[in-house]
Amino acid sequence: MATGTTARHRFSFLQAAIALQTLTVFLQAVSAGLLMTSSYGETLHSVGARVMYGASMLYVLAAVLGWKPGGGSPRPVWEASGFLVLASVQVVLGIAHVPSVHLPLGVLMFGLSVLALARR
Repeated sequence: MATGTTARHRFSFLQAAIALQTLTVFLQAVSAGLLMTSSYGETLHSVGARVMYGASMLYVLAAVLGWKPGGGSPRPVWEASGFLVLASVQVVLGIAHVPSVHLPLGVLMFGLSVLALARR
């Protein structure tokens, strides 16, 4: 019975990590709008990028912790790792000021994160 309880806790941690990631990506869209309309938008978007990247790393950690000890499918690890790669590309594009790719990639990341959340 302890194994089932442990598995539920890991699943909940994975769900929470995906939800946090989804929220941070959404808040990045909000701060992008502020970036264009206010003086403090750039600061919010910059801080938000770091938080979103940290949330993506937390998603990878949660996926690994849910997979390795329980012997479950490695698919969430691949999904989380892929999202971390997208987040890395997003950071590079943002620093390089390439909005023609940065903005659509942000929309794609939000959609993928919502999809991952819905599947859990």
